[in-house]
Amino acid sequence: MKILVNGAEKLSDVPGLEVVTSYAQVAYAPDEAHLAKELPGSEILLGWDFRGRELSSQWRHAHRLKWIHWCGAGVDAVLFDELIRSDVILTNAQGLFDRAMAEYVLGYMLMETKRFIGSWEFQKAHNWQYRLTPMLAGQRAVIVGVGSIGRGIATLLKAVGVRVTGVGRRARTGDPVFERIDAQPDILQAVSEADWVIGVLPSTPSTVNYFTQAVFTAMAPTARFVNVGRGDAVDDQALIRALENGDIAGAMLDVFREEPLPASAPLWRAPHLVISPHMSGDYTDFHRDMVRQFVDNLTNYRNGAELFNMVDKQLGFVPTKL
Repeated sequence: MKILVNGAEKLSDVPGLEVVTSYAQVAYAPDEAHLAKELPGSEILLGWDFRGRELSSQWRHAHRLKWIHWCGAGVDAVLFDELIRSDVILTNAQGLFDRAMAEYVLGYMLMETKRFIGSWEFQKAHNWQYRLTPMLAGQRAVIVGVGSIGRGIATLLKAVGVRVTGVGRRARTGDPVFERIDAQPDILQAVSEADWVIGVLPSTPSTVNYFTQAVFTAMAPTARFVNVGRGDAVDDQALIRALENGDIAGAMLDVFREEPLPASAPLWRAPHLVISPHMSGDYTDFHRDMVRQFVDNLTNYRNGAELFNMVDKQLGFVPTKL
């Protein structure tokens, strides 16, 4: 069994992978040239660099490939037509980042609700300024994207008293996590009731520019927008206009169409916007947990058992099972 690690140069780059070397040949492809050399004969590809897109151009060498495990929640970088049409299994790192991303979103919500930035500014000015701040408990959040990450965020927000509804592919009630789930065509009504709109959509053809000017206009002027899904789900110019015009109170973006975000990007100058460099799901030692998850699935593969986190290649994500 040959496992090819795409996006790594050596074993020490992939903490914990040494456990497979007793029963598998492990090769590394830090760049496209090595990928072309090592892909022939590889049965499994471990996509260590979840942003890497070079596999599509070398697909002609993947004649023995049976399974790709992608070390990210989003698999848009690897969803090219030849793979979609093939019998190659695609799994991802679903579940690994849920708690970290939920804490990140909650942190932003608490920062804004409790006016931490204002307190910091007063502190720098040596200004004792007593204020009252709202309670986060009782506020309403709409989570757009009700998969594993969205559910993780909803669970944590509910624990601090936030009322949470979702927006998914179809409307439904009786969900164990969300008060209700509205269908995507009803997004404008859904966001009009929210204090927080949280995007966790994957990157698929149907989600590009999903958050448009109409969505931001439908939100309350006191509401805030958060995106930790994929950057291309947001119309950046529409968001900037909404912030400049006061259509919404603020926003936090952790993902962008182009990463790293260029220094010249207009988003840097947008008012009331918090920017972070695609780090909401990453935590100390998460690389080791990614390998552990892969090894667990590799055990299933070797035993002929069903793999977990299997991506529906037509949909572009792992369907939620309730």
